[in-house]
Amino acid sequence: MKIICIGRNYAAHAKELNNDVPTEPVIFLKPKTALLLPEKHLYFPEFTDDLQYECELVVKISKNGKYIQEKFAHKYYNSVSVGIDFTARDLQQKQKEKGLPWEIAKAFDGSAAIGDFVPLSNELKVQQLHFELKKNDITVQQGFTGDMIFAVNKIIEYVSQFFTLNIGDLIFTGTPSGVGAVNVYDKLEGFLEGQKLFEVNVR
Repeated sequence: MKIICIGRNYAAHAKELNNDVPTEPVIFLKPKTALLLPEKHLYFPEFTDDLQYECELVVKISKNGKYIQEKFAHKYYNSVSVGIDFTARDLQQKQKEKGLPWEIAKAFDGSAAIGDFVPLSNELKVQQLHFELKKNDITVQQGFTGDMIFAVNKIIEYVSQFFTLNIGDLIFTGTPSGVGAVNVYDKLEGFLEGQKLFEVNVR
């Protein structure tokens, strides 16, 4: 199982971090050990002083495929969730300044929180979804998948040029603006169309 993440997929988020808006999807990977299942605690990593949340729509691959055309991409997934791409922002910045890869800031144990998955339907269309993150009962991020720079099907076409997609793979599709700091004892809750799909307590 692979965790494939897309960076800078909402223009407002790219701008809030002073990054250029990309002309093609920005890809990075997380290992299976990064997965944080629903209702599991996240233990604040000892190697960062600036842990941040990035709430995202997560797509679960349901069919193996390679070199998938955009027009057929919808056949390769049928359920979605919301999740958090946890980021050690201070460590990421140090790696960027050195021109080094920044997986240690993005792919550490527990850095990919996911919620329960819900099936897509005629009423629940992948590019017409609203999602939300609450921190200590206050909304801190709101996203609409129609605002993605690269839609889910385009992401699948692009990613599958480089990596064979397998059943169970997860694609984190990028975060909207509003990312921020996480502290010990924070409670983070993710919602899709008003339905709560996960709760993460930071310890």
